Amino acid sequence: MQLRTSLQKKRLLEKYLSGEGMDYRQIIALFIPILIDQAFIIGLNLVNTAMISSSGMAAVSAVNMVDSLNIFLINVFVAVATGGTVVVAQYKGSGNDRMVSQATAASVASVSLIALGIGLLLMGFHTPILNLLFGTASPEVLDNARIYLIGSSISYLGIAVVQAVCGALRGVGKTRASLMLSLIMNLLYVILNVVFIYLLHMGVLGMTLAINIARYAGMVCALVYLFKVDTALRVRFRDLFRIPLTMLRRIMFIGVPFAAEQMFFNGGKLLTQVFIVSLGTYAIATNAIAGSLALVFQIPASALSLTIVTVVGQCIGRGNVSEARKFIKSFLWIGSGSLALIALILMPLFHPLVSIFSPPSEIIDDLFVVLLVNSIAQVPLWAVSFILPSALRAAGDSRFTSITSMLTMWLFRVIFGYILGIVLGYGVMGVWLAMNCEWAVRGGIFLWRFRGEKWFAHKLI
Repeated sequence: MQLRTSLQKKRLLEKYLSGEGMDYRQIIALFIPILIDQAFIIGLNLVNTAMISSSGMAAVSAVNMVDSLNIFLINVFVAVATGGTVVVAQYKGSGNDRMVSQATAASVASVSLIALGIGLLLMGFHTPILNLLFGTASPEVLDNARIYLIGSSISYLGIAVVQAVCGALRGVGKTRASLMLSLIMNLLYVILNVVFIYLLHMGVLGMTLAINIARYAGMVCALVYLFKVDTALRVRFRDLFRIPLTMLRRIMFIGVPFAAEQMFFNGGKLLTQVFIVSLGTYAIATNAIAGSLALVFQIPASALSLTIVTVVGQCIGRGNVSEARKFIKSFLWIGSGSLALIALILMPLFHPLVSIFSPPSEIIDDLFVVLLVNSIAQVPLWAVSFILPSALRAAGDSRFTSITSMLTMWLFRVIFGYILGIVLGYGVMGVWLAMNCEWAVRGGIFLWRFRGEKWFAHKLI
C-alpha cells in the first residue's frame, strides 16, 4: 500500500513538475532553500517586531511607520536585482555562460549605485519626509522614527549588494548559496537585536545599530563568495567597472518597469499607512502586528513566487513555452493549496502567536477578524495576484505586469481603502478589505493575459 502511494505521488510530480529541461527533483532542490530563506526572513521579522514591542507601543509604531517607507524604497533596487535574476536565468537556460557572468556584474553594479543614491537622498531629507508622511504621529513616535530612518538609510548599500548577488545565484539555480548568505545576514541581525534591545535596553537605536552591522557583514560575505568561492557566475572585481550598455539595457528592460511598479505599489501601501496613522497608535499597532502575522501565512507561496522566476526564465531561455505554461499552472495550484493548509494550521494558534507581541487587550479582537478575513481571501486570490506576475515577468512581460499592478493598486487599494477605512469608518478592516478586492481584480487581469500569447513574445536575449 505504501509503495503504491509513493508511486502515485511520483507520477503526479512527474506529470505536473517535470519537463524536458527540468524535472521535479531540480524544482524541489530550487524551492526548499528559498522556502527556508523566506521562513527565516519572515520569522526573524516577527521576532524583531516582538522584541521592539518590549520598548513600548511608540517604538513599535515608529519602526512600523519607517519600515513601510523602507519597503517602498528598498523594493526599487530589489526590482532591478530581479531584472538581473531574469536575464541571468534566461542566459543560463540558453547555455551562454559568458553572458551569465556579464549579467551578474551588471546587476550588482547597477543595484549598488541605485541603493547608494537613494540612501544619501533619504538621509539628507529625512525631516521633511517624516513630517510630510507621518506628521500627525505623536512626538515620541516621530523621535523614534527619525533615528530608525537615518540608520536604515545608511544600511541600504549593504542589503542592495546581498540582494543582487542572491538574485544572480537564484537565476543559475544556486539557491543553497543564496540561502546561506541570507541566513548569515538575518541571523546576525536577530542576535544583535537581542544584545542591543533586550540586554542593553537601547530600543530603536539598538535596532538601528543591529541592522547596519548585519547588512554590511552580509555584503562582505556576498562579495567574498562572488569573487573567491563561486564557480557558476565567474565574476571578477574589475567586471563591475566594465559593463556593456546592451547588458544594462536588458536588465533595465525588466528592472525599470518593475521598479516603477514597486514605487507606485508600495507608495500606495505607504499612503494607506498614512490613513492608518490618522486613526491613532492602536490602529498603527493593529496594522503592524496583522501585517507581520499575514506574512507568516504566505511563506510557502512567497517562496514559490521567487522559485518560478528561475523555472520560467530558464524555460523561456530554452525557447520552451509549453513547458513554461505547464509549470506556471502547477505553481498556481500549489500556491493556493499551501495558503489554505497554512491558514488551517495557524488560525487555531492565533492567541499563542499574537501573545509574542504583547498587544493591548483592546486590539486583539480586531486582529483576529482582520487575519481571519485575509486568510480566507488569499486562498483563491493571492497566487494569481503574485505568483502569476512573477512568471510573466520572468518571460520578459514586465511592462504589462507593472502597469496592471500600478493601476489596480491605486484605483482599488488606495482609493477604495480610503473610502472603506476613513470615509465609511471601517478603519483598519476597511483598508484590508480593499487590499483583498485589489488582489481579485489584478489576478483576473493576469489570468486573462496568461491565456493569450503576448506574455512570451518579448525577445529579451
